[in-house]
Amino acid sequence: MIPVPAQYLLRFDDLCPTLGPSRWQRFERLVDEFGIRPLLAVVPDNMDRELKLAVPDSAFWVRMRAMEAAGATIGLHGYRHVCASTGKSLVPLHAHSEFAGVAEETQRAWIHGGLAILRGHGLNPRVFVAPRHGFDRATLRAVRGEGVGLISDGFARVAFTRGGLTWIPQQLWAPQEKSAGLWTICIHSNTASDALVDELRSFLERHAGQFTSVERVLAECKPAPLAWMERLHGALMLGRIRLSRFRRRRQKVNGDDANR
Repeated sequence: MIPVPAQYLLRFDDLCPTLGPSRWQRFERLVDEFGIRPLLAVVPDNMDRELKLAVPDSAFWVRMRAMEAAGATIGLHGYRHVCASTGKSLVPLHAHSEFAGVAEETQRAWIHGGLAILRGHGLNPRVFVAPRHGFDRATLRAVRGEGVGLISDGFARVAFTRGGLTWIPQQLWAPQEKSAGLWTICIHSNTASDALVDELRSFLERHAGQFTSVERVLAECKPAPLAWMERLHGALMLGRIRLSRFRRRRQKVNGDDANR
């Protein structure tokens, strides 16, 4: 059954020492002010040049430990965030990913190594968060084999089980009012505009009481395989998102052509 009213989970992606503290602190202040317990998707060994925006922040790992102690959940956000594979993902949103299509032995090594790095910094990663939603069945086996039972992905409106893991859906990239269901809002602090920060603040002022946490989701829900109606709804949602992204790419290409 879909819970009423809607519940929201806040997730922050691409967290690593080289993002620059000022970008992250805009959201850290909101988390503190409204008492939110977010999911923090941390890159263990970042090699993505797009995420190397500042000199490494010596306080980054201290910040992550403090937020986890305050109730945040740590997610393993891939390994090095280098999305060079063109394998087909179980959630087909992007053409390139870090994991989908990569040999299972390599995926196991990456996930094992990533978890070891985060744990070496005093964190307790409990959720797998794939860069660009890119993962396949081998990824699920590797995650499960490391004793991590949760994944943040999928376009359902409830937590569910698949491939031996519990999936907490992630469907939004900005605040959006919903009447029912469980909705994860994914924020990339490195690219977020000040307007998005203001939008999130306004949303929290109205709906802070509806924000949940990974712990609460697991305590209040009994995940099970999705019913066919929910699978259909998720497929339609994914289709709308892919169509919207295709249209934006076409508009950008047409705009670039017009400016030549």
